[in-house]
This record gives sequence, structure tokens and C-alpha cells, in this order.
Amino acid sequence: MMTAALMTSEANWDPTLSKLVNSLKETESLSSQQEMDFLQTLLESKELNALVNVHSKVAKIRKDDRLAPLMSSSLQVALEVLEQVSQRCHISPISKEIFTLLQKPHLQSLLCAHDAIAQKDFCPHLPEIPVELDEDEETIKIVQLVKSNEPLGATIKTDEDTGKIIIARIMHGGAADRSGLIHVGDEVIEVNGINVEGKTPNDVLTILQNSEGTIYFKLILNNVSKMGQRESKVRVRAHFDYDPENDPYIPCKEAGLGFVRGEILHIVSQDDPCWWQARKETERTGGAGLIPSRPLQERRIMHERSQKYKDDSKTQSVEGSCASICSTPPSSPNPNNMCHGIKTKKIMYDLDENDDFDREMIATYEDVCKLYPKSGVFRPLVLIGAPGVGRNELKRRLAAMDSEKYRSPVPYTTRPIRHGEVAGREYIFVSREKVEADIADGKFIEFGKYKGHLYGTSGESVRCIINAGCVCILSPHYQAIKALRTPQLKPFIIHIKPPSFERLKESRTALRARSTFDETNSRGFTDEELQDMIKSAERIDYLYGHFFDEEIVNDDLATAFEQLVLCAERAETEPLWAPSSWVH
Repeated sequence: MMTAALMTSEANWDPTLSKLVNSLKETESLSSQQEMDFLQTLLESKELNALVNVHSKVAKIRKDDRLAPLMSSSLQVALEVLEQVSQRCHISPISKEIFTLLQKPHLQSLLCAHDAIAQKDFCPHLPEIPVELDEDEETIKIVQLVKSNEPLGATIKTDEDTGKIIIARIMHGGAADRSGLIHVGDEVIEVNGINVEGKTPNDVLTILQNSEGTIYFKLILNNVSKMGQRESKVRVRAHFDYDPENDPYIPCKEAGLGFVRGEILHIVSQDDPCWWQARKETERTGGAGLIPSRPLQERRIMHERSQKYKDDSKTQSVEGSCASICSTPPSSPNPNNMCHGIKTKKIMYDLDENDDFDREMIATYEDVCKLYPKSGVFRPLVLIGAPGVGRNELKRRLAAMDSEKYRSPVPYTTRPIRHGEVAGREYIFVSREKVEADIADGKFIEFGKYKGHLYGTSGESVRCIINAGCVCILSPHYQAIKALRTPQLKPFIIHIKPPSFERLKESRTALRARSTFDETNSRGFTDEELQDMIKSAERIDYLYGHFFDEEIVNDDLATAFEQLVLCAERAETEPLWAPSSWVH
């Protein structure tokens, strides 16, 4: 009977269970009937068969490598490929096709969704299980860190309310951060067995400096500490130089990050209103460093300017009695008095070097991201420089190299036409009433006044050049940068600078350059005019240097032109950092 029952249902069994049944038949003579009945009931049960089927399918999925993601950063790889391919778009049609394909928003969205699934970003981030404590009970933990040449990456301070020593800051990527055991707000009880009650942050710092090898911290858990946050993706371009060694207010000089104007910084944390954590974009490994926040730097600039009118000024501490596990900091400016910048307004620039308004602009950081070139759409090239430095000659040579590709809009002017000029070639000569009406209607992207006459560049003429698939070249007055640097134009701005006075005089004399300050162009540059050119370049760099994408020193005209051609190619083919507002 048992054999018949097994045979009628055997067709629906799992192959593995069938083998077990056959083995069971062979052992009938060796087992009791009661045991055989139990095994028969177990092997014939639907539950066991269902479990075996599920197990088999799961095992098959695990063996099938096609269903597992090969990587979780496909979008990043695609962007890196895009950056490499962009340099060959003008050489290979296949590269151009790949370049266009990888820029498609639908493909990038697909890769982004793939990475989110591969990284399991769709899983909810559950909060940590709260620790239930009695009113008088505290959670104490002991943390062990090995002291090395690397800073521990944390700062401490005295709590203003309780007078206790607490963790003030954890540096991203530092030893304390990597340990995952120390958090902002934790109270320090002991350091290497020494009770720190009643001690100052500097006293604790001395204990740490005198410690060797392993360092032990006894901490009281901060029950209201912030949840772990993902690293910020903010990138900024620095508009000033910074050296933490010369900053008397930084909480920890060893934790500071120095940089120069123009460098791209990755801001990893903005939790502190005065001190951000950042690393250089070119240095993606290692820990982050401290830099002054935008509000703090703005206040510093305002404070420095106010010193011109005040002999004495007192500052208050930003963190009270605060110290670092790295060094002893002095006080810092009061964040409650931070200035958030000065509002800008539209003005007509004056070629007589009236730049008092621009001196009041506060340059700190600018949010940036990569701007990828688009096929058939070129960024305008804007050449900025002091009068007489050679911008127009460089522009003329670039247009002569490929007149179908590089074009310049013809500017408007209200001055009378001169001998040898052709209307529509050098300038479009119009009445003052016409220019003023067009300015009022917003038809000029930049305009100004020189010796009583108005000059301007029509926005329509620039758009016509861009829409025709050509590269628009502009050489406006430097104060026009504010009007040209917009998300609509996305210009690539190049500062043409003069060399030293000796080289400037030597090169201009050798080329028999004619003075641009003499309307008849009948003489060379005087020493005074050359000195004025250098001073003007320094003023331009001081006021607008943070806006420049490139700088070219016009020492030798041929060399400067070669550099200009390379800049034009970069703007056309390479992904470059640009203001975030130009991309989003």
C-alpha cells in the first residue's frame, strides 16, 4: 500500500525527495513500521515540498550571476567616460555619437536608478534604537584610539551651561570619524584614566600631547546626538586665498585646509555655522579640513574694511572656551554679527576706471558643478584686459584663423565715424537717442560710456552668432563681466595680462606697437602708459580675478595666441567647472 501511494504522487515531488523515498524503500527491513510511517508522512507533506522548491529557486538565483549588479557606480563611470570621450569628439565620429548618447537625460536617469537599486538606497533608513535610561542613569562608553602622526580629528569645548568638557566637532575622514565611536555632544569624563572634571579644554589638550601609543577616552553618550548624515555633494570655487597657519581664529590649525583662489573645494559638512569641513576636489582621499564658512568670511572682509575707519575693534569668541585635540585655538569673531553680503545693482560702467561699486563686492565661495559641452553650441569667449594689452589683436588673429567659426559682433557707438572706418565693420554708428532707447529696452548685454560717447553690444547679435553654430568672441570693458556672466550666455572668460614692465617695454618696442591711448596711432607707448597698463591689470585681477576661467600673459604675441587657441578648444570639448545656476 505504501509503495502504491508513493508511486501515484511521485511525479509531483522534488527530484531530491524522490531519491530519499527510494532510499527509504531500501531500508524498510532495517526500520520499524512506526519510523517508516513518520518518514513517509514527512516526505509526502506539502509543506516540506514547498520549502524545498523555494530553497531550490533561491539557490538557482544565487548561482545566476546575470541577476547580480556588476557595479553600483555606473553613472559615475559614465560621467568619467563622457569626460574622456569629450576630448576626442572633434576627431572620431564614434566618439561624438557616444558623447551625445551619454548626455541623454533618460540614459543618465536609468543609470542613476540602477545605482540606487544596486546600493539599496531604496531601503528606508531606520533610526537607531533609543536607549531607555532611568532619570539618574547615564550610558558610559570607553573608546580606544591609537595615537599616530595623523591628528585624531576632533575638537572639544566647555559646555556653557554645565561647564563640562564635550566633543565639539568630528572631522570627516579623520581617525575619530573612522572609528565611529565618538560623536558630537559626547561628554568627556576621563582621558587615559585622568579625570577631566573641572579642567579646561587646554588642560585636556596637554594630557593628550603627553600621551603615547594608545589613548583611552571615557565618554558619556550623547542621547540627543544627530543621526549620521550623508556626505554633502556641494562643490565650490574659492574666491580668495586661505592659509590656516596665519588664521588666529581657527579652532585647530593642524585641522585647517589651505587653498588658493580658483581651487575647487568639496564641502563635506556645513553643520557648523562658522567652520565648514572640506577637501580639495583634486584630493579625493584622506580626511577633510576646516575652512571658514561663507558667513564668517564675509564678516571678516567687512571687518577688515571697517578697520580703515576704526583704530580699535574687539571681537568675541565664536566657541567660547574651546580647544582641539590638535592644538590650542584663540577666540574667533562673533557669528551673531555676521554680514550676509551687499546687494548688487545694475550700473552703466564707465571707461574712466570708476570701480568704487565693484570694490564693495564680497567674494568668498561660489557653488559650482561640471558644465558639459553640447554639440553645435559653443560658449562665448570673453577676453578681458587692460587697454593696450593686446586683446583686440588676439581676437583678430583667432577670427582670421577660421572666419567661419570665430566671429565677433559689431558694437554700437554714438561717436562720429572717423577717417578710414566703414560703417558696420568697426562699429555700427547710431544716434544717442537710439542707443539710450535700446538700453532702456534691455537690448544690450553690455554697454558703457567713454569720453562722453556711448558704446554697447547688442544681445541679439551675440545670439545670432551662437545660434549659427559659431564661437562668439567678445573683448568688452572689464566692468561688463557682471552683465555678461549669466546662465544664458555661459561665457568662458580669459584675462589677458601684461608681463613685467621690462618685458612689456621690450616686446612692444620690438613689435613697434602703436599706442592705443593716441587716437591717431602715430606713436609708441610711453613708459607712463605701460605702467598704467600694469596697474590696471592688477586692479582688474583684484576686483574680478575670481571670475576668470583662464589667464594668459601676453609676453610674446605668438605664444599668447597659441594659448588662446588651446583655451578655445578646452571650452569647446572639455567638461569645465561653472556656476551651478548655469547647469540646474
